[in-house]
Amino acid sequence: MLSPNASPLKINETMEILPTINSPDDLRALPISSLAKLGGEIRQEIIRTVAKNGGHLAPCLGVVELTMALHYVFNTPEDKIIWDVGHQTYAHKLLTGRREQFHTLRQYQGISGFPKREESPYDAFDTGHSSTSISASLGISLGKYLKGDDKRIIAVIGDGSMTGGMAFEALNQAGHLNRNLIVILNDNEMSISPNVGALSSFLSRKLTGRTVMRFKKEMEQFLKNFSGVGENIFNLLRKSEESIKGFFTPGMLFEALKFEYVGPIPGHKTEGLIETLKNVRDYSEGPVLVHVLTTKGKGYEPAEGNPGAYHGLGPFDISTGAAIKSTTPSPPSYTKVFGDTITHMAEKDHRVVAITAAMTAGTGLGRFAKRFPERFFDVGIAEQHAVTFAAGLATEGLLPVVAIYSTFLQRAMDQIIHDVCLQNLPVTFAIDRGGVVGDDGPTHHGVFDLSFLRFIPNLTIMAPKDENELQHMLYTAINHPGPTAVRYPRGSGVGVKLAQELNKIPYGCGEVIREGGELLILPVGNRVYPAMEAVDGLKKMGIDAAVINPRFIKPLDSKLIIEWARKTGRVLTVEDNCRKGGFGSSVLEMLARHEIMPRVKIKNLGYPDRFMPHASQEILFKEGKVDQAGIVAAALAIMQE
Repeated sequence: MLSPNASPLKINETMEILPTINSPDDLRALPISSLAKLGGEIRQEIIRTVAKNGGHLAPCLGVVELTMALHYVFNTPEDKIIWDVGHQTYAHKLLTGRREQFHTLRQYQGISGFPKREESPYDAFDTGHSSTSISASLGISLGKYLKGDDKRIIAVIGDGSMTGGMAFEALNQAGHLNRNLIVILNDNEMSISPNVGALSSFLSRKLTGRTVMRFKKEMEQFLKNFSGVGENIFNLLRKSEESIKGFFTPGMLFEALKFEYVGPIPGHKTEGLIETLKNVRDYSEGPVLVHVLTTKGKGYEPAEGNPGAYHGLGPFDISTGAAIKSTTPSPPSYTKVFGDTITHMAEKDHRVVAITAAMTAGTGLGRFAKRFPERFFDVGIAEQHAVTFAAGLATEGLLPVVAIYSTFLQRAMDQIIHDVCLQNLPVTFAIDRGGVVGDDGPTHHGVFDLSFLRFIPNLTIMAPKDENELQHMLYTAINHPGPTAVRYPRGSGVGVKLAQELNKIPYGCGEVIREGGELLILPVGNRVYPAMEAVDGLKKMGIDAAVINPRFIKPLDSKLIIEWARKTGRVLTVEDNCRKGGFGSSVLEMLARHEIMPRVKIKNLGYPDRFMPHASQEILFKEGKVDQAGIVAAALAIMQE
């Protein structure tokens, strides 16, 4: 931290400040008056980089002043800042020694778009999912206390994360333990979709911040006009401020959890933020919550006007804010096909309802929400609740469809097992982003769902080879009497024609796509078309390979697979999932049960026993050896054994 006797760095008006910042020590050497200029430069750098690389724009623009104030006041990295969700840390990265690498943001072998402990000592905890920061911060704080370390621990939570129950579990314990802990509530009224629920309304600045601050300012000014008597009344009101705060602000909620509540305060006035944080740092004891009001997308007009659309996006034109699209028309995304199909089915069956966890647009449910608002439910960032809520709806004869990204469905394992599958309820899980997802990296890859779902009794699991098959699988799932999961990848479909009429897929049946006598290839979902291309290449090499699209991961079409395994003597499985416990493992288990091994040679392709890095899907398919070239190489290897 800057010595009390140190002279602040002198900045002239034309000098760029950001190039001089290589660590928070450089930041703390600046006069406070120069931080507004620095904030503008940080915003420009974030906008330039995200326009080129894609990334999380609006949430990062909204916390520039807050990030500067935190590093200015606290002695990071000795004092620890733990970021919730992690998608608002671009300014943090620029201020903590990664400015020169910032152009590699979210690129293969570049810096991550999220905090990573292995990347920097300033990243105190890896994050990528919401509502974890207070739990982690409390653990770090208590760990330091047990070691005799009194450094400050700061959790920054917001962007919808307070709708997650885990945050309140942590607040409850933190209040009970009464340890020193600072929680910054970044209140921007948004997650990815607009925040929903009673809690969000309670915290909203519309009901609290502006009202309270205007009331207090007007009352202070009014009383100061009366010398003597007015001043006495003002002092009395200050003493009773806690009572007033309880009526006019959400302070009573946090104070009931034994937190000292500070705020709400403006989040874009750096000097005020610094003063407040210094007071909290120097005079607070026990857990404190600082309520900060910010604007998501601050400083870039398109993002301020539509923060949901600019939450996370690909490359765009800075001057217009418009996405840079490929000149080659692309097929509709799996997400769009899902949204259109579920809306179409809801038009024909009034029992169909849709549920999302703060991802209305992200899961393709925008059209459904507008068409059937009474049958659409955004529960906020609360995946566990979403699943059990769906189970309750199913007991009343409704047909709930729960649309959640694969990586976030991990959070609701207990509810899937006990509340849906144990009761064999007709809940459909629409699992978007199954497989590797690209530049968001390991916290967002959906490469574990086949492994963690297939062991659950009563659960049917399907994966479509293309967007048309997705339609039919959704229709099959809705009409199945028990729980069903339909797992599909991120991105565009393959461009096949979409059928106008939906049909049920015969339950548990795969389909033979190519016949061959020397090798059976079993590709799952989005690996079917690369497998067919690989077979065309193998044919030119004189290798006659068959391809079966399993369609069902569970139950497997054992009869069909065994027939062709015996016919060819060699089996190669391919999946956009981890190898351990995945589709290939289920085929191995099935063949072993039928005692046809080791007469049949089998090789499994999938991701190795490590977390896959951030990179484009194409790079990750190649690195995981599940692309066309990887399938050909594995086929040649098994043929030579």
